[in-house]
Order: sequence, then C-alpha cells, then structure tokens
Amino acid sequence: MKNERVIDHIDVKSLAHLSGEVHGPTALAKFERLMQETQGSGSDRFMQWTARGDVQTDESGTDQIWMYLKAEVTLPLVCQRCLAPVGVNVAIDRSFRFVETEAQAEKEDEACEEDVLALGADFSLADLLEDEVLMALPVVPRHDHCPVSVTLEVVDPGFEEALVEKVNPFAVLSTMRKGNGS
Repeated sequence: MKNERVIDHIDVKSLAHLSGEVHGPTALAKFERLMQETQGSGSDRFMQWTARGDVQTDESGTDQIWMYLKAEVTLPLVCQRCLAPVGVNVAIDRSFRFVETEAQAEKEDEACEEDVLALGADFSLADLLEDEVLMALPVVPRHDHCPVSVTLEVVDPGFEEALVEKVNPFAVLSTMRKGNGS
C-alpha cells in the first residue's frame, strides 16, 4: 500500500531535489473518472506509470522544478462502430514545470510552451495521471478492424416497397383537373 500513498501525496519539490523517481502499477479502480469512462469495466487492470523529478537552472540562474511523467494503460471501452468491447491503448509522456503559486502557474502557462503547475505540499499524482490519460483518450474509440460485420445503413423491412406503392398526391390532383375540362 506504500504505492497508494505515494500516488496520492507526493512532495514534488523533494522528488526534484533528490532527482528521484517513483513508479508503479496502480489499479484502474483507483481512478474514479477513468472507471466512469470504462463504465466500470477493467477495475482489475493496472496503469503502469513513472514520475521522475529534476531541478534545471534557467538562463537567469534560477532553479526550476520539473517532473517527467510517463504512463501506459489499456482501457476497455466500447467501439463506436460495432458497439463491441475494444481495448484502447493509451500512453502519455509529458513534462511539467512547477512554480510556487497557482496565480504564477496560470500567468506563466499562457506565456510558455511547457505545462506549468503549482507546487503544493500535498500534490496528487493520481489526479494528474488521471487527467492526462483522460485527455489522451480518442474522441471516438473503435477497432482498426471490427470483429463483427458492421451495418452502415438502416432501413425498415418493406420500406422500399412502400415507396413504390405510394401514389403521388399531386398525380391525383392532375387527374381531377383533367376531369373538369381544364
């Protein structure tokens, strides 16, 4: 259970100053929003992840806290083409720079290419992992080749015959008009 505490409460600053790394498998059941996305399936599966901290000095000589995050997981989703289960592989490889306050993070995130987050004594790595995996999900999950035949159009039985049998109401009007001697 040591891994569960690490993923919930990580001291990013200490991890960076130690150039430390934490990793592990974590059960998908730990991630509530991912479980909603999978409709409760796959709670026995695991996400493999690694978080590595580092301190880099910028051009002005200021130390900057960085964390490099990698994760891989296969999520059981529903193919939107054939509606059968499909395992969607998701891999993330991201870097984050940390600053002291939320206001500073907001200001700097707009002006730079990297993702900027606020340091906190009680930073949740689990929340960050879950956010990143959710953002990496495909909008429309589907098989490369569906295992079942996919019907691409729907027509009610007898629909085509009903079209042929229907009389055009304007054709009836034209016969009425001809009967009046017009």
